[in-house]
Order: sequence, then C-alpha cells, then structure tokens
Amino acid sequence: MPFIETPSGGAIHYESHGEGRPLVFIHGWSMSARVWRYQAEALSSSYRVVVMDLRGHGESSGKAGSYTFEDFAADTAELFEQLDLRNAVLIGWSMGAQVALQSFARIKERLAALVLVGGTPRFTASDDYPHGLPQVEVRGMAIRLKRNYTKTMGDFFHGMFAEGELSREIYQRIVRDIVTGGRLPEPDTALKTLDTLVSSDLRSLLPEIDVPVLLVHGSEDTITLPDASWYMVGHIPHAVLEIMDGTGHAPFLSRPGDFNSRLCSFVEGIHGGD
Repeated sequence: MPFIETPSGGAIHYESHGEGRPLVFIHGWSMSARVWRYQAEALSSSYRVVVMDLRGHGESSGKAGSYTFEDFAADTAELFEQLDLRNAVLIGWSMGAQVALQSFARIKERLAALVLVGGTPRFTASDDYPHGLPQVEVRGMAIRLKRNYTKTMGDFFHGMFAEGELSREIYQRIVRDIVTGGRLPEPDTALKTLDTLVSSDLRSLLPEIDVPVLLVHGSEDTITLPDASWYMVGHIPHAVLEIMDGTGHAPFLSRPGDFNSRLCSFVEGIHGGD
C-alpha cells in the first residue's frame, strides 16, 4: 500500500494505475479514494489514474490534526512533487473541488487542466453569495454527527442521489463497491473538516485559474447547488460547464459511463490530448 510522507509528519495514501497523462482524483468530505473506483477501472487503460486519500480520510493519517484547505493543498502539492506528476489533470469532487482550487497556485506548472465536479467556491450562503447551503442547515448536521455519527453519515451518502436516479440494485452495488470495506474518518476529523467548509470562501481564487476548466454538476444536486457551478463558470476565465440531467451530487457514481465519456472528451481536447 503506497504512501508519501509529508513535512508535517503525516502519511498520505495513494494508488496509481496505468500509464499516460496523469489524472489525479480528489474525493469529497468524509469520503475516500474508493469513490473513484469506476473511474480507475475504466480509465487506467488510457491514462495514469492517481487517487489519493486526504489526510485523516481513508488510509491516510491525520497526525497533524489540522484540516484546512491549505493543509490539504500542501499534501496535494507534496504528492505531485514526490510522484513527479506533470501535464496532469486534477479532478476534485465536492470538497475536493475546493481542495483543487486551493492547490492550483502550488502546482500550476504541473497542471494541464482542472475538472471540478459538484463544486463550489463557498459551501455556505452569505448576503453576497446565495448559491450555498444555509449555515443553520450545516450547523444542524454537525449536531446530528455528534448525536449519531454512523447514522448521519449513512443518511448523507443516501442524500447524494436524487429521487429516481438509481434503482435499488444499482444503489446496493454502489454501496457494496464504494462504502462496504471503507473507513469513515474519525468524528473529530469530520467535524473539523466541516468547520473548514463552513468558514472558507475561495471566490477570490477563481480569476487566477488560467488553465482549461471543466465544471460538471448534477441538475438535482442538493448538497452543492448547481448555481454554484454557474457562478464559477462566470468567474473562471477558461471554464465550461456541463450539467448532467437527473443526477444528484455524485454523477460519476450513478452515471459512470456518461461521466467518464465527458471527462475523456475534455482531456483529449487539451493540447490534442498530449
């Protein structure tokens, strides 16, 4: 099981499959690299697929005890450095999209493009940003996590998918492939990372993203609202947005063939797919 050691003393778990242009995938809040299973299986015949567990998630240690976006970005940059990843496409989902935004300045010389899936530059709403969740809703989730951690996490995963998006059989397969055998972060890690989501505002970073960017958002996403991607496409210079109709927060799980096709089309359009 491969790890990189970070200057803060942590150990970041990653997996690398295939050869070619690196596609580096970052998971969302309280998830792990396992969420990208359907991408690693399908895309590693054409690309080098690298998936990582953020610190305190999956198999990565949380030794440093700090879970800011700057912390996650430092770990991501260390991964790029130690694996010598170049001409890469960085794909971030949900909170991972914010990690990708925060990481950009550190690794821009190694990047060909970004892909932000179900992303937002600010998770909670404010007077000048109505495209996030009400803070009271997020605070309520924190209370539920403290009361019944396992049930709240299960409800959160179920809520990623829109009504009618999945058959019972497909949902059970996703749970078996992605959830069963996985490892939830410690409750303290989940709560600290949720605090990071509540307090962070990355809107100022958007105009500085000067590589091609693909935004992908489920039309029925209720965790990060589609309006957040519409906002980003208006503030990132070279961004395009694709809405996946009828999908919720994790279209790469519910519609992996469609998602993978869109991703490959975008990647092959970057400098001819070199």
